[in-house]
Amino acid sequence: MIEAGDRVLLAGEGREFWVRAGPGKLGTDKGEIDLASLVGKSGGDIVATHSGAEFTIRIPRPTDFFTWGKRSGAPMLPKDIGLVIAYTGMNHNDEVLDAGTGSGIAAIYFGGVARSVKTFEIRPEFSALALKNIKEAKLENVEAVAKDFLDAEGTFDVVHLDMQIEPRHVEHAFSLLRSGGYLACYTPFLEQMAIVVDAATPLFREVHTHELIEREMTRSKRGTRPSTSVSHSGYVTIARK
Repeated sequence: MIEAGDRVLLAGEGREFWVRAGPGKLGTDKGEIDLASLVGKSGGDIVATHSGAEFTIRIPRPTDFFTWGKRSGAPMLPKDIGLVIAYTGMNHNDEVLDAGTGSGIAAIYFGGVARSVKTFEIRPEFSALALKNIKEAKLENVEAVAKDFLDAEGTFDVVHLDMQIEPRHVEHAFSLLRSGGYLACYTPFLEQMAIVVDAATPLFREVHTHELIEREMTRSKRGTRPSTSVSHSGYVTIARK
């Protein structure tokens, strides 16, 4: 059931609106919606503007926070986050440390999978923004910490780094991981990827790097084929302790 202050996605009439349930009105070219009327409703319910245009209520998922959440920079793409989850085997038993929080998008995805997530961001203003997104995602198992990753303590099943990585960061991640745990490092450039691989290889039993490429399919009257645009976003290196 939707409560006052909850984020809600309204979809209909060929468009979507990212709104907050509670006081106020949403003005559209199809009429106004009283946002207080969303309180007490559920996902899938229909709300109408004063002129009768109908919109379906959607309860936000991590993909919606990627699209609509406030950003402090460019977050990891969903396909890249998905690779980290898949290749580390992240699951409901895992304690995850995420560093380089940014807007908190990766932490939100991880929070829907893992038992707990602690995400470190050295820039306090970025950490504060991420905390707002995490609270709006209603994830009580995700903690945003405004500290340097090198100050992190504890033991974790997965450590994920999306930041300017130096060998000392890889070494610290190794010290935080349980036996059998995974380090996942996102790097946008080959030079950064090489730093990660060179630092990880003497420490970890397995080290593998994956290029992150995605290509959509297009369909027209002439036929179906891969899009000519190739989305290359970077590299993820997975290392197992």
